[in-house]
Amino acid sequence: MQPRPLFSLLFLLFLLTAAVTTTAHNITRILASHPDFSTFNHYLTTTHLAAEINSRTTITVCAIDNAAMSELLSKHLSIYTIKNILSLHVLLDYFGAKKLHQITNGTALAATMFQATGTAPGSSGFVNITDLKGGKVGFGVEDNGGSLGSLFVKSLEEKPYNISVIQISKVLSSDVAEAPAPGPSELNITGIMSAHGCKQFADALLANAEAAKTYEETVQGGLTVFCPLDDPFKAFLPKYKNFTVANKTAFLEFLAVPIYQSLSMLKSNNGLMNTLATDGDRKFDFTVQNDGQEVTLKTKINTVKITGTLIDEQPVAIYTTDKVLLPNELSKAAPTPAPAPAPEEAADSPKAPKKKGGKKDAPASDSYSPADSPADDAADQTADENAGVMVGGARFLAIGLSLCLGVLLL
Repeated sequence: MQPRPLFSLLFLLFLLTAAVTTTAHNITRILASHPDFSTFNHYLTTTHLAAEINSRTTITVCAIDNAAMSELLSKHLSIYTIKNILSLHVLLDYFGAKKLHQITNGTALAATMFQATGTAPGSSGFVNITDLKGGKVGFGVEDNGGSLGSLFVKSLEEKPYNISVIQISKVLSSDVAEAPAPGPSELNITGIMSAHGCKQFADALLANAEAAKTYEETVQGGLTVFCPLDDPFKAFLPKYKNFTVANKTAFLEFLAVPIYQSLSMLKSNNGLMNTLATDGDRKFDFTVQNDGQEVTLKTKINTVKITGTLIDEQPVAIYTTDKVLLPNELSKAAPTPAPAPAPEEAADSPKAPKKKGGKKDAPASDSYSPADSPADDAADQTADENAGVMVGGARFLAIGLSLCLGVLLL
């Protein structure tokens, strides 16, 4: 009878693990089983909205069928404008079929993914949901004069209270969302940086023609920049100015990634990330890690935090960081050139005294050493390593306890 409480504890842990596992969802996979929504599904992937939907724990997707999507596509809108429109169809709350017919006071105002981008002025990023007579439920964008131009059709899939995928009859219309969105070639990246606290980095980029050209050529296919704020970059400038031209270019390109990564994507995609400077043996990569809402970038030299978002509109994202992320490659000392042969001394000239230790002074290098990085970076890395040991120890402890409990239950 003694082990019964332990058995109960194990059963509770199993239930908690199962609950965590079941919260994950994949909107692409859900819609794949509904061929009438293949076009909508395709554009969720193309605009990267699918990844953002999957990163949310409570979400409602108002899907529209292929016929309704054909009507939208006939307007020949840019992919960036289509993303804004489809963002209105992603509600940041759970609305299953039952809840839609039990709305308090018959109407509700739901925030959307478009509202979450921060680019929707006023109430243009909210959707009005109203329980109408005859069992119908109407949907309309809040800034559209109260018009409920789309109706609830049916529920496609529900996982209370995680994700609900429902069909609505028409595209949610909004003048704000349908306004032409600037293409990537029209964006002034350095202008955006300069206007929002990253002028020092923007000036360095403008002064380096090769790095600036690489940024411009990459924008069309997707670009994510991690821009140090002015104060930390000013502190780093003396070291940066001592770099060779080639290393200045590599450093500037190291702080950008050749794909679009929204903040929600960064929060869900931990691991190594290549940069514009990555080229064969020159890895120039860093590791993305997150803890709750905090996202950090890490190399062997230091760790920085993402502190803000300057722009997050597919295919371009620019984030600010609290420190300058330092690449591993530039911390290595430059190769010491072979010394030139010493001129022959005259027979009667005095010999220079030998230095103790027999070592010559190393030539100056444009690279920095790990000691150049702030002291708290070393502490951060030590803390990360200690955390890894603690996590590993906890796993072994859990396995050991499980074995002991199994023996007790026998």
